[in-house]
Amino acid sequence: MFPEQPGILAPLPKFARHIFFDLEDIGHAREALSRLATATDGSEIVVGIGASLAAALKADIPGLKTFPALAGPGIEVPSTPAALWCWLRDGEPGELFHRGREIESLLEPAFVPMQSVSLFRHGDGLDLTGYEDGTENPKGEEARATAIVTDPADPMIGSSYVAVQQWLHDFDGFDALPDAPRDDVIGRRRDDNEELEHAPASAHVKRTAQESFEPPAFMFRRSMPWTEGDDGGLMFVAFGHSFYAFETALRRMTGLDDGIADALFGYSRPLTGAYFWCPPTHAGQLDLSALGL
Repeated sequence: MFPEQPGILAPLPKFARHIFFDLEDIGHAREALSRLATATDGSEIVVGIGASLAAALKADIPGLKTFPALAGPGIEVPSTPAALWCWLRDGEPGELFHRGREIESLLEPAFVPMQSVSLFRHGDGLDLTGYEDGTENPKGEEARATAIVTDPADPMIGSSYVAVQQWLHDFDGFDALPDAPRDDVIGRRRDDNEELEHAPASAHVKRTAQESFEPPAFMFRRSMPWTEGDDGGLMFVAFGHSFYAFETALRRMTGLDDGIADALFGYSRPLTGAYFWCPPTHAGQLDLSALGL
């Protein structure tokens, strides 16, 4: 068994909550993180460490960096880094709310919450547009090999790297499209999830086909929908044993490789973007030894 946080590979819960934290007081950070490590086994709460926090602790985490802000043809992909990320999994919304308050209290005064987003599973893994999300997600041991550092010789074994983006959908614009042009945006039919044989080059499926990159850019997605008032979209979450797959796909989506932008940007846009390192576990709690704890 690899010592990854179990929640990374576990089935998606019915409800979840993401909390992003800023570092407020470096003098109390180690103490707060030690409390978090003791209280967390990586199952009900998956924890990610941001590059700024690692730097503040003078810790060298190989491969950890700040999310890149990108600009393509008429496209802006923002970078909104955070020091710490907690993905609260499972439980009904009220329970998740109170568990979040407990985590926030546990991390005081070192960390302050900068954003909290409630998530839910829609249908059988659907995006709010009605299209299936994560169709080509790897399964079983392939999922572990994709999402987790599994090389026994690698000192980061059991670690994972995750990209998190909150996307806001234009439902009015998307729903106004006839069926065929709407399917062309995604590259799949909404009614049966079948990939279109002659999808345009701008189709999301074409832009992000994982096996079309060299080397292949496989990632393990754990995305879930969100809503707030009349707004809604997808909290995109992609785990990998590095950031290579996500960055490679994002560059093609934005048209930086060949000038063809993903059609999805016409009906959805990212509001946030952050990278985190997810530490392994040891003896039933987070292993933060790489941070000097």
